Amino acid sequence: MASTKNRVKIFTTPIIAGKYKGKKIAIPAIDTTRSSKSILRESLFNSIAYDVVDANFVELFSGSGSVGLEALSRGATKSYFLEQNPTAYKILQENIADIAPDSSYVLRGDAFELFGSLYKQLKEEGRDTFFYFDPPFSIRDGMEDIYDKCINLIAQIQDPFAKMVIVEHMTNIDMPDSIGKLTKQKRKKFGKSSLTYYTIED
Repeated sequence: MASTKNRVKIFTTPIIAGKYKGKKIAIPAIDTTRSSKSILRESLFNSIAYDVVDANFVELFSGSGSVGLEALSRGATKSYFLEQNPTAYKILQENIADIAPDSSYVLRGDAFELFGSLYKQLKEEGRDTFFYFDPPFSIRDGMEDIYDKCINLIAQIQDPFAKMVIVEHMTNIDMPDSIGKLTKQKRKKFGKSSLTYYTIED
């Protein structure tokens, strides 16, 4: 069977650092998928630094998986990817097969439907876990309420194993200061995209 990469226009972005540094991640040129900028990814992993080592990493709306694969390169034990778009899902599978097949777990489907069971599984495991939300920008048709839906989903994260929640979002969106048990720690801007960080207060 021909690789999806041979049938869909793609561009690539490299893994920035760690054991897979320089390996190329394919990104399909489709409306639902965009790459997290290298400067944004570098800032993210500078912020979480060595805390990601031996932790789990969950990338929701993962597209090509560039953030979760970067986490594995930098020492995460496992990355979980949730993706619904069939083209993005196939490219994601191929990226994982090329880079980190033994420590990557992919769930295909609606993140809003899949998250509850995955969260329960991770809670039972009890390993420190980072959650990365990168929903489609709300300017896309049918996505006007995407941030409200994400906030409701994030509110389910309320247990100590959740080391940090990071949301990549449109810069003109102001994320709330608190979501359930989570409290905003900081926000960093990168042009049209921003990162907002949350942790559970003791």
